[in-house]
Amino acid sequence: MTTRPPVPRPEPAAGDEHTAGPPARSVTTVVPPKCPTRTRQYRHGELVAQGFAAEEISERLCADPSSVVWLDLHDPDEADLGIVIQEFGLHPLAVEDALAEHQRPKLDRYATHLFLNLYAVALGPEDQEVLTSEMSAFITPRALVTVRKADFDVDAVLARWDAAPALAGSGVGFLTHGWVDAVVDGHYRTAQQLEDLADELEDALFEPGRNVDVRRRGFELRKSLGRLRRVTVPMREVVGRLLREDENIPLLSPGITPYFHDVYDHVLGAAETVDSTRDHVSSILETNATEQDNELNVITRKLAAWAAIIAVPTAITGWYGQNVPYPGFSQPWGFATSSILIVLLAGLLYLAFRRRNWL
Repeated sequence: MTTRPPVPRPEPAAGDEHTAGPPARSVTTVVPPKCPTRTRQYRHGELVAQGFAAEEISERLCADPSSVVWLDLHDPDEADLGIVIQEFGLHPLAVEDALAEHQRPKLDRYATHLFLNLYAVALGPEDQEVLTSEMSAFITPRALVTVRKADFDVDAVLARWDAAPALAGSGVGFLTHGWVDAVVDGHYRTAQQLEDLADELEDALFEPGRNVDVRRRGFELRKSLGRLRRVTVPMREVVGRLLREDENIPLLSPGITPYFHDVYDHVLGAAETVDSTRDHVSSILETNATEQDNELNVITRKLAAWAAIIAVPTAITGWYGQNVPYPGFSQPWGFATSSILIVLLAGLLYLAFRRRNWL
């Protein structure tokens, strides 16, 4: 993998690094602008600059060893990642994973950085459809580089960072926590929403005429839960590995450690909610199938009962329709006798079936 050196640029005027400039449009001025970026710089726990061009990162970090930076790349290609590879010495396998799609949630440790892959989730307009957004992050001792392959509410992450200025002194650990916490909260929120949908499905279980709708919604809900489970359950290992100390990339300071443990609790809660809701939906579908069998048995009993009742007049009229003489043949009282027998025997069968709850 080869990269081109960045084009020399004029020195910024005094005070420019403390003023938020326009958002950078690509990570390098050498290739055509393709990848939108967002940037921030923190010094001693304070936000000192944002919106600067990505190619300024190196000089900003060199000028102030106490600074940490965040760089966000939206759907970059290999050329867009070139300056990041050059400045941070990223491992080629990590870069390959960042560019590839449908990677599993994971945390890989390299000599100079950590590579994190995870998924943000949300419910789509169809209410039960789980939408996923794959993201990656390179975590270095002084920088967090996030790579988004799809849309994600970055402003929500910025709001979290701005709402906790006291934690900003934790450096890259603070940036990593805010990003992961926003993703995990999305997992937990979506799991709770699917749990509510499962409760609504259970309420509709015994409504008349809703069997087909319950089955359809149940299978859709179980499919959504399976998709959510594939991105939430592995996060237990991912966040658990983040909690382990790494001497090369120190993330956990005394001030930020409890917040990572809080994220881990949310990860466990989301995974447990998904598993319990899947069991709940499976139970609803099994109950629905059992209820259908019960309804079929009731219908079968009713048909058998009515068939027995109908058999009485069929037998009597068939007997009196013989072409041989019988008691009452061609006599009015014979017709009256057959009619009385039909009503009497059919009535007795009807009462007997009603007593057994067949009708």
